[in-house]
Parts: sequence; C-alpha cells; structure tokens
Amino acid sequence: MGTFSNALKLVDLDDYITPSQACVIPVQTSKTSDQKKARISLEDDGTYVEIDNSTGSRSILEPAKITLNDCLACSGCITSAETVLITAQSTSEFFANLNTDKIMVVSISPQSRASLAAAAGFGDMEMQRKLVSLFKRMGASYVFDTTFAR
Repeated sequence: MGTFSNALKLVDLDDYITPSQACVIPVQTSKTSDQKKARISLEDDGTYVEIDNSTGSRSILEPAKITLNDCLACSGCITSAETVLITAQSTSEFFANLNTDKIMVVSISPQSRASLAAAAGFGDMEMQRKLVSLFKRMGASYVFDTTFAR
C-alpha cells in the first residue's frame, strides 16, 4: 500500500515490473509483394505463432534477442506499467467494486468538473452537487473534490 498523505491512500496498486518477466518480441517476418497476409497469435504457453490466412498453416516464430540498448530504447515496460495502473482504475473496476463491502471513494478534479459544467451548461458548484448526487446514488461511500486535499 502506497501512502501519499493522511487523506489519500492507494490500495493494491503496484507498478513495479520485476526483472524476471520475459521481454520477448517475435522476430519480424520479411514480406514480399507475392506473400499472402498472415496474422500472429500468442499461444497459451507464451509462444508466438504466425498463421497464414490463405492456407491456415502455422509456424512458430523465434523470439528476438533483445540487447540492453534495444531494451532502453523501447520503453515498452513503462507502457505496460501504465496500462496496469490504468486498468486498476478503469470504469469496469469501478462498477465491479461499487456494490461490494469495500468503501468506495470518488475524487473529482476541478478541471473535470469545469469541463462537464461547461458542456452541460451548469455552474461549477451546481455540477459538483450533481456529480456528488450521482456517485452517491451509484453506491460511492464518499465523494471529494480534489481541492479538498490542498
């Protein structure tokens, strides 16, 4: 659990990617104009397979050897870590946890509230009241304006 302040705590949030996780990208296949299109599939065991769309034949692709320079230039792990963080705070996670025994806390940024108010033609504080009402009816335990933490 990461602690930022007395008011805000993040639970079950971990963006650390261990060095043991494999970093393999399939070797690129060379295409010529007479080749038919193929697709690449990831098997259950983690191997990449090229499937020819016209014949259905399958060939296992060899994993690429990644050098340290290639790894540092890629930044794919950073992208995947961001994906983990975004997925952990997605709308599907929000809806899945709404009607559970967990305490749900919703924070609304002033920028988001102002954009919604402008789009809907409401005043800033009127939009805040509407958002608080909406999230409370959906099952949120607490709804805060992020300026509350300042």
